[in-house]
Amino acid sequence: IIAIIFSMNLRLALIATAVIPPLLFITFYFRLKARDIYRKVRVKLARLNATLQENLSGIRIIKIFTREKENLARFDAVNEEYLRINLKQVLLMSYFRPLIEIISSIGIGLVLYYGGGDVISGKVSLGVLVAFLSYVEMFFRPIRQLTESYTLLQSAMASSERIFLLLDEEVRIRPEGRPIRLTQVEGAIEFRDVWFRYDREWVLKGVSFKVKPGERIAIVGPTGAGKTSIASLISRLYDIEKGSILIDGIDIRRIDLRSLRSRIGVVPQDVFLFSGDIKSNIRLGLPLPDEQVREIAAYIKADRFINRFPKGFDEDVAERGVTFSVGERQLLSFARALAFDPRILILDEATASVDAETEGLIQAGLKKLLLGRTAIIIAHRLSTIKEVDRIYVLHKGEIKEVGTHEELIKRGGIYYHLYQLQSLGAG
Repeated sequence: IIAIIFSMNLRLALIATAVIPPLLFITFYFRLKARDIYRKVRVKLARLNATLQENLSGIRIIKIFTREKENLARFDAVNEEYLRINLKQVLLMSYFRPLIEIISSIGIGLVLYYGGGDVISGKVSLGVLVAFLSYVEMFFRPIRQLTESYTLLQSAMASSERIFLLLDEEVRIRPEGRPIRLTQVEGAIEFRDVWFRYDREWVLKGVSFKVKPGERIAIVGPTGAGKTSIASLISRLYDIEKGSILIDGIDIRRIDLRSLRSRIGVVPQDVFLFSGDIKSNIRLGLPLPDEQVREIAAYIKADRFINRFPKGFDEDVAERGVTFSVGERQLLSFARALAFDPRILILDEATASVDAETEGLIQAGLKKLLLGRTAIIIAHRLSTIKEVDRIYVLHKGEIKEVGTHEELIKRGGIYYHLYQLQSLGAG
């Protein structure tokens, strides 16, 4: 179109295109402003959603402590910030679109003004002017239409920045050298002078121990001693700073991550259940037939509570499994671990938050779950680990005592005092 109007009349073409620089300047200015505002809108929306989710998740605590007014005021403040930045976005758009329309109309008006004068003076025929105006209108029409698309593009660019920021996050846990795929695992575990920290302070300081295939050991200690960190390091959710961790004599940093984690079963204290039904939460993507899922649940007595539901194993699971008790979720977690049939099993304070009656069922399930497996039990209740092969007492990131339950009681050290405190509390 530009070539046509320049070939028709050079003077009028220059007049028509004289508005392009202002259009480019406004568009460039808008791009800078819009990207920044849209970015802030996304940040404020994320904060609003996080506040809403936090309040919904903690609704019971809010009601118990009568914090409704305070939390509503906090939510209103976050919502007000989101409203203000949205108004800025609307205000910017209310300027940009009319400006594009006005400048486009000025270009057409200038052509009409000067072209009309040329028609009167006889320099240009009326037919040429009408045709020229039609081409100029055709030139400016897509520019006006692109304004809407450009606005959406800036919004999408601001959103994509946050997405790509996450996608471009560097993968920190990688196998060293050519990854080794584990085929057959015996279950031997060894920590060699392991040092680890999350931030500045050391969580583990020169921790060393060995677990033979099929052995059951327990790791105990006060809160913050580093017990859960050991469980996370075996699955290589974090990398150690110094030392080495070996599975069957192979440094886990050389093992393929998927291969490593598929050989390790973890039963956490806080069990996460996915939306779906009970059997899909036990199966967790494994190609197991329904009958085998039922056998697994029956083996650890989890079928006792599952069969009480109207739909049994097809019973719907609400978000995070809120309709199940702590003990029921823990039994489902045992069934899930058993379905994966790992050689190495890590129990991270699996009975810390259950009542005495449910604990009996869990202990019965545990005995069956541990058969023939190497087990590391992170224990809170010391009464549950009397039968393990060996107990390690962790204190301030260091192993201070090692022995059986009876040996540590006779020694009268840290373990003895922890056991006495729990016995007095139970009494």
